[in-house]
Amino acid sequence: MPHVSSRRLRRTLATLALTAASVAATVPALAQQQVLNLYSARHYQTDERLYADFTKATGIRINRVDADDAGILARLKAEGSASPADVILLVDAARLWRAEQDGLFQPVRSAVLEQRIPAQFRGADTGQGSQWFGFSTRARVLVYDPTRVKPTDIDSYEKLAAPAMKGLICSRSGSHPYNLSLFASVIEHLGADQAEAWLKGVVANLARDPKGGDTDQIRAVAAGECGVAITNTYYYARLMRSTNPADKAVVDRTRVMFPNQSSWGTHVNISGGAVARHAKNRDAAVKFLEYLASDSAQRYLADGNNEYPTVPGVQTENPALAAFGRFKAETVPIAKVGANTAQVQMMLDRVGFK
Repeated sequence: MPHVSSRRLRRTLATLALTAASVAATVPALAQQQVLNLYSARHYQTDERLYADFTKATGIRINRVDADDAGILARLKAEGSASPADVILLVDAARLWRAEQDGLFQPVRSAVLEQRIPAQFRGADTGQGSQWFGFSTRARVLVYDPTRVKPTDIDSYEKLAAPAMKGLICSRSGSHPYNLSLFASVIEHLGADQAEAWLKGVVANLARDPKGGDTDQIRAVAAGECGVAITNTYYYARLMRSTNPADKAVVDRTRVMFPNQSSWGTHVNISGGAVARHAKNRDAAVKFLEYLASDSAQRYLADGNNEYPTVPGVQTENPALAAFGRFKAETVPIAKVGANTAQVQMMLDRVGFK
């Protein structure tokens, strides 16, 4: 056995100790580099803060793929079991329901989510947990020109089909998910025959062919192109909070109506999330959904993108939401809204709602 000096032995042992310490320090560092693959239909720059805060709190980095609801669902089907997606975020109740029916999600049993997210904003519990959870809501309201339209003319969705509304309505495409969900809920309230007659009346009252997004409809009202527009609350809230003089002028020229306050309530849609069926990082995915139900994330959804929190009791500092005030929201089950959308699309084709 070769002779090793005591000095050399001490140096070797010291080197081994440093190496062991380095490896020990690297293990948590590698854990912090865990990646969560997120497919998101939320195209809101304000959400960047949400993702950054989650990474800061957990060390889990988010790799995001953006597309619209339909694009995400098509991609999940095409990728199958090879999909890298861990979490799916969609911005329409009917699409959440559709994805659940198509087997694109997996059930989640979480005490945190079940305690904080009301049952009306969760997928049905099949015994293994819910397959999706709603984290924010937005109301489908009417923005109108008070010099051309009286509040009593539009205090219900039904009145949009009245002869008095001839040539006054602006809307984005009837086939857009936000409108599909609204129209699907109308079927639940009026029945299929009356709902189709109503849609025919709305089409007859359009001021122009549907084009653009919700903000475009609001601006068209302010510009005098139409008298009333169908829009989600958060689009109008953005204009209310804007410092742009042109946006302030739009708000000054228009008003907001929450329809059906004396009957079934204003239609609300949700933005929600789910764990992908073939998620490779399930634990991190559940942790992210639970984070979205936290007070801080709920407040940011409200203050950052002008949405209503789904967790009861969360206090926000959003002046636009405060200005809207409290309102009666409809309580149509999400499953029924989703199930009606295919029927709505056929109605739209028949009545010519582009």
